[in-house]
Amino acid sequence: MISSDIIWGIFFIFQTCIGFMGNSLLFTLYMYTCLIFPHKKKPVDMILAHLTLANALTLIFRGIPNIITSFGIRVEMGDTGCKTVLYIQRVTRSISLCTTALQSTFQAVTITPSSHKWAWLKYKIPAFLQPSLLFFWMINMAIYSVVLLRTVANRNITDDRLGYQIAYCKSSAHDGQISSIFLSTVFLRDLSFLSLMTCSSIYMVNILYRHHRAAQNVRSTIQSSRSPENKATHVILILVSCFVFFYWTNTFLTVYLVYTSKKKEQLEKFNNFFSSCYPTICSFFLIKNENRINFMKPPKRFFSS
Repeated sequence: MISSDIIWGIFFIFQTCIGFMGNSLLFTLYMYTCLIFPHKKKPVDMILAHLTLANALTLIFRGIPNIITSFGIRVEMGDTGCKTVLYIQRVTRSISLCTTALQSTFQAVTITPSSHKWAWLKYKIPAFLQPSLLFFWMINMAIYSVVLLRTVANRNITDDRLGYQIAYCKSSAHDGQISSIFLSTVFLRDLSFLSLMTCSSIYMVNILYRHHRAAQNVRSTIQSSRSPENKATHVILILVSCFVFFYWTNTFLTVYLVYTSKKKEQLEKFNNFFSSCYPTICSFFLIKNENRINFMKPPKRFFSS
């Protein structure tokens, strides 16, 4: 009979491989478009390139340790390896949060009616995309620098003491004041971006509802619902809803596992699998909405005789 650990390992393999290939395909598409077909480049491509890169890294650095532990393979990563794995996990997960919020905000500004008082942002916001994305990477790398100081290799995998553990890594003893500052900073950051994500989503739903009511007949309603902007808006709303659902569920499970006195391996594996669902699902929705896949062909060259 196949053990539950082997089954989880198979799930992690499928999830990591499928999600990584999907996000890698999209990242290649956005880079290829920028270099080969710059006339087809969209401002949102810069956001999506960062999102897919962060998702791909998250799946690799979270999936591989889970696969290794599920199949009972003992690998000594050492303190340096543990610090690197956990640091990249935390940074890329936060980049996914920030870029999803930026993506929803950008789309909300894009579909704003020209008569609206915020319509001027349509022409200003593209110039802020690159500095914003750079800021996201810098601030999250700075916030999680504490992980490099706190994380050590967990050489006793049967350790049931309270604290965060991943694969063969665990959080070491640390100053209570530093921990309070770190947790407060992470909480305020997450609350800010989740609030921004929620407000922009409500705004987009309101605009789509008004636009639908303003349609004069069935034909215009169908045409309106199939417009590229409305289609992109629907996809972003789905992504935001999925992110919020997976984020809060993963957060509650993680807090419970950290402070529970008894180690629950099956719940930990489910939480690890669940936390990687959004990076995997995200790539499928983006691929479905991407109509430039057919353009990933080298341009034809014509030679005069």
